[in-house]
Amino acid sequence: MKITAKHQYWQITTLPHLFPVNCYLVLENDGLTLIDTGILAHAKGIISQINKLKLPLKRILLTHAHGDHIGGLAAVKEAFPKALVMIGSREKLLVETKEIYAFETQKPLKGSYPDALPVKIDHILKDGDMVGSLLIIDTPGHTPGSISFFDERNGHLFVGDLFQTRGGAAICGEKRLLFPFPAMGSWDLSTSILSAENLQLFDVTEIACGHGPVKSMADFDLTNVLQRVNKQMVNKKD
Repeated sequence: MKITAKHQYWQITTLPHLFPVNCYLVLENDGLTLIDTGILAHAKGIISQINKLKLPLKRILLTHAHGDHIGGLAAVKEAFPKALVMIGSREKLLVETKEIYAFETQKPLKGSYPDALPVKIDHILKDGDMVGSLLIIDTPGHTPGSISFFDERNGHLFVGDLFQTRGGAAICGEKRLLFPFPAMGSWDLSTSILSAENLQLFDVTEIACGHGPVKSMADFDLTNVLQRVNKQMVNKKD
């Protein structure tokens, strides 16, 4: 377990040298917001860090429902029963039905979806909602219901698996030889590209993703990443 203190949040990482999985504790005026809960092994480290900070856990926000992002959810909720659990409306429905809408790309779901969410959901989130300082942004692609959280105080963007920085900066669905696993679990690359392009409308300063270190927007270089993957898509069509 690795804890990395950043400005107004903490990155909590399991298996940092082998298969890094991240979740994030964000400092708010009324306490802490947890973004994702990682794998089951994450729970102990999350609980320990919250207790060390001596601040109440007010909310648990989920970017999507793959097992490596909700694996610690039941244990964390049991430790902090007053924390409100929130997920995007599309992702909640995906867990319940596993169905793709007619207007969405007709590709099969990938990744480790549960048969049911392990705890009761307290609030359903939609694009444009605010939770504390965090703006909810629909960013489908890795899954049809993936969402991201934009901290309006400082431009920090928590994207789940829309991007990865392990194995190099990339959009989910783009295969990276040094760390191919997010691509293997991604639903539709074209939808991911559209979501990434939409994020250019926001004044992002840092990208915090599910796998890999936090990167400044300059270091991530979204423009170059988009150019590279769009070129790959054109070549693939040819």
